[in-house]
Amino acid sequence: MNIQSVINREVFAPRDERILVAVEVKRRKRKRVPFLPTGGKGEYMTYICLSVTNKRPAQLLITKVKRFGGSAPFTRRSQWSVEQLRQVDGIDPNKDCPEFDLVFDNAFDQWVASSAAEKCIFIQIMYHACQTYWEGKEGVPGGLGSPAGDQQKDHRASPGAQVSPGSQGGQRGGPGAQARRKSTVGPRPRQTEFVNCQSKLTGDACTVNLVIYRCKVFFNRMKKVMVSKQSSPQAGAGPRASPSGQRPPVGSMASVVKRASQALQERGERLGRAEDKTVDLMHKAQQFADTAHKLALKYSN
Repeated sequence: MNIQSVINREVFAPRDERILVAVEVKRRKRKRVPFLPTGGKGEYMTYICLSVTNKRPAQLLITKVKRFGGSAPFTRRSQWSVEQLRQVDGIDPNKDCPEFDLVFDNAFDQWVASSAAEKCIFIQIMYHACQTYWEGKEGVPGGLGSPAGDQQKDHRASPGAQVSPGSQGGQRGGPGAQARRKSTVGPRPRQTEFVNCQSKLTGDACTVNLVIYRCKVFFNRMKKVMVSKQSSPQAGAGPRASPSGQRPPVGSMASVVKRASQALQERGERLGRAEDKTVDLMHKAQQFADTAHKLALKYSN
């Protein structure tokens, strides 16, 4: 189970919400705080999550989730609605970069994602989720695209329609009619602004780009896992301090160096065998090509 599924199970599912995307981030400019509520040295991971409520009408929410320590549960720290999100800044519209900014009504955060691909996935999903949300908000009764608005427009456009004096007064801008129109239509909601974002994140080819970015994220995670597995034996074999704080004896250091040199020697031997096999295959391929050429000359005559 990946991190996003764990966060959804521990944080959002109990609140009847569903996570859409999550990205691990760090602050570009760390804030100075007098104390941290948990964690001795302030070691924690931060995730910015985009979620939607299961109840109708659905609400789109941006949540900051933290995890103190390696095995502690995830904790919801802050949450904003999409109406409070004023701007999403992608920093560089010309290339992939891990930096991005989120501007809310009462907060401004500068983040760095764990990779450029994860940041692009987050912004891409957030952009299309916001577009879908605002399109649903604009489809209110009396607004553009609603049945009442279409009937009024068709009635005004018909050439043979007769207009009563009361309706003429309303069309001429009487105070009562204007107040009724304002109360029915209402002001247009302020939408989230996406600036300095690459066009491929907000364009029509979003599905293909999303697959590419997900592949990049997968390969980056596999690379981290392989590096951690390769470094874990060396870290486990490294010198450890005794409970009294004394340094390990010289013999243990010598054994660590010996094991490291032996591992390098074994790796060199494996590379040498692989090189020998490659040379042998090249030699056999050359012999096969020569034989095929001779047979072709023979039967061509």
